[in-house]
Amino acid sequence: MNYELRNKKKELKKDSAINKRLAVFFSVVFFLCALTSFAQVKIEVDTTKIRVGEQINYKIKVEADSSELVVFPEGQTFMPLEVVEALKIDTTKKDAKFLLSRIYKLTQFDSGSYTIPRQKIIIGEKPFYTDSLRLDVNTIEVDTTKQKLFDIKPIIEVDKSSSTWWIWLLGILSAIALVAFLLYWFIWRKKPLTEEEEIALLPPYDRAQLALKKLDESQYLIRAEVKEYYSQLTFIIRKYLDEKVYDRALESTTSQLISRLQLLKDGNQIELSKDTIKNIESILMRADLVKFAKSAPDTALAEMDKATVSKEIDVVKASLPEPSEEEKILDVQYLEAQASKKKRKKIILTVAISVVLLIATFVGFGIKYGFGYVKDTIIGHESKELLEGEWVKSEYGFPPVYIETPRVLKRIVSQVPDGDEEQMTMTSFSYSTLINVFSVTVNTTTLKVPKQEAQTKETENPTFDLLKFSEAGIQGFESKGATDITVKRDQFITPNAAEGLKTFGTLNIKIPDTESIMSAEYAFFQFSNENILQQIILTWAQDDVYADEMIQRIIDSIELKPDEEEPQD
Repeated sequence: MNYELRNKKKELKKDSAINKRLAVFFSVVFFLCALTSFAQVKIEVDTTKIRVGEQINYKIKVEADSSELVVFPEGQTFMPLEVVEALKIDTTKKDAKFLLSRIYKLTQFDSGSYTIPRQKIIIGEKPFYTDSLRLDVNTIEVDTTKQKLFDIKPIIEVDKSSSTWWIWLLGILSAIALVAFLLYWFIWRKKPLTEEEEIALLPPYDRAQLALKKLDESQYLIRAEVKEYYSQLTFIIRKYLDEKVYDRALESTTSQLISRLQLLKDGNQIELSKDTIKNIESILMRADLVKFAKSAPDTALAEMDKATVSKEIDVVKASLPEPSEEEKILDVQYLEAQASKKKRKKIILTVAISVVLLIATFVGFGIKYGFGYVKDTIIGHESKELLEGEWVKSEYGFPPVYIETPRVLKRIVSQVPDGDEEQMTMTSFSYSTLINVFSVTVNTTTLKVPKQEAQTKETENPTFDLLKFSEAGIQGFESKGATDITVKRDQFITPNAAEGLKTFGTLNIKIPDTESIMSAEYAFFQFSNENILQQIILTWAQDDVYADEMIQRIIDSIELKPDEEEPQD
């Protein structure tokens, strides 16, 4: 019995010695592996303790072959610390290798103890990770017994904003004011009447008497210009008769005009005496002799003819019947119609000039900026307004997906497949528009790992099949009525070197509550990290240049932080 116990003790000691040797062996192996894995990447910091607002220099050093591409971290990958500045990469050559280093200036404005997460560096096609680092941020203690207190500083002047929108507004208002002034000045302004216009507004009798007065003041007879004198004299009497008695007096010959006056007298339409008709006839015949036979009556006779014309005009006026009420109404209506016609002409001219100016402005801006852009600016375009609006950069879910969008994504109720509620959780954030089918959705799906399995080292974390979930996304489109779906897939790498699967293509979408079908494009971006699936789903209208710009800006902003620690409640 004692012999057997001694043998068992010897065997246990032998097994223990073997286990120790194996442990030492594997420790050496793991150490060598660690050296080969991390010998290419090192980090240096100038301090691990700072005060609030101070900066540390976080330096990443990489040793690589000259043929290998090295990708350093980009963006805010050092959360919860903030990257103030990332200096340019410094490169030196050592033997057949290159030594690359980059300094990141980091800071934090809240006191506490923080962990700088591991940073991913890609050398060639292999990822390498730095060690995490603990940083203490201390508050600045102020001793109010020693530190003097000072009054509030006065208001100081600051440089005005460099925005020039008010210059454009002032220019537009000035142009409108100039056009309005020119239209008023040349079209709508009540212009002072010229002498000819004032004379034209006088009644026919007053106009004839004024013309005789100007003829009397003229120097035709002094200069012996008898022909011009009689031409003006006969025009005055003919013009008056044309307006008040016979509307063809100006174009009729002397015999035709006298015959018409005699006919009107005989028909009792005008009460003219034989002497009046004879006097008018003699003056017209004498004027014909002066104009066509070069007759030259003396000055006294010419002045006597002018006085006769003045007297006979008075006689004709007295012989004319008083206008009836109907004629007066017709005259008023005629004047109103003339005023309305004149006003309508001004309106048409103003509208025509305004339209020409608007068309010229549209063509000018269209040539410079593009006719489609100008049209959308005037009429309005939903995608253009989203593109040119104020964008929001935020994080969604955990681990966070950093993305920049034209609007804040709102949390929506996630639909976990039936029966899978105990195996997974899902958070979703989305923004969408019905008019142009533009939408952005961020989903984070987490598989729940049982506590017993999580405590077992041999248990591997469950992972997601990205291709399978890509197919599920296409089926989701089909279930919502999408047709003619084309599918393409490609590898996608974010600016901070997170790798995933991109699924993209075209499809036809039925607009809700209508029968309309719209051609659209879509893109999935799927990333798997241990038991977490992160998805970004984008849809937008085809042939929409503003939506294309928005989508590209969104894609360029996608960043993932898989190594961040979940905040504690």
